[in-house]
Amino acid sequence: MRTTVTLDPDVQSLLRVAMKERELSFKDALNLAVRAGLSVPTHARSRFVQRTFAMGAEQNFRWDKALAAADAIEDEELSRKIVLRK
Repeated sequence: MRTTVTLDPDVQSLLRVAMKERELSFKDALNLAVRAGLSVPTHARSRFVQRTFAMGAEQNFRWDKALAAADAIEDEELSRKIVLRK
């Protein structure tokens, strides 16, 4: 199959190095690289596990409203700066 591939400069340089070291054509180097990347067994990949930490029983801050709280704090600070300029 023919297709056009746009490579990042770092990927292109890696392919060029592989071509020189292994005396491969561009097509062969690219095919080997793609096969190697896609044929990694799924069991060899490490599973991502999110570490969590207890924040205590008492939560005085609603984290689901953090952006609204940040907006309110920013508004108060802007108001304070405007009052100080007058």
